[in-house]
Amino acid sequence: MEGKFKPLGDRVLVRPESLGETKSKGGIILTDSAQRGQKVLGEVVAVGTGIFSQSGDVIPMTVKVGNQVMYSKDMTGDPITIDDEKYFLIREHELLGFYE
Repeated sequence: MEGKFKPLGDRVLVRPESLGETKSKGGIILTDSAQRGQKVLGEVVAVGTGIFSQSGDVIPMTVKVGNQVMYSKDMTGDPITIDDEKYFLIREHELLGFYE
């Protein structure tokens, strides 16, 4: 892929903190279905331009590149791969919060 990926609208490109398998304290590997609802963190690497209000004004994005965001594991949006690295494309309103 050439060029820098830029999300559109209210989408946020997030690099998840860990993509490895999750284990319980006892060493049992947890499946995705067992992890539903789990809160996970990631880093914002690109943001869209925002969305338009009914009056035509742009509603700017709240998060910015470099913010650490929290989201629910079962709300990870669209998984995409860029330069062999895995990311999630998530709509801003699906994020639970962020650290500045």
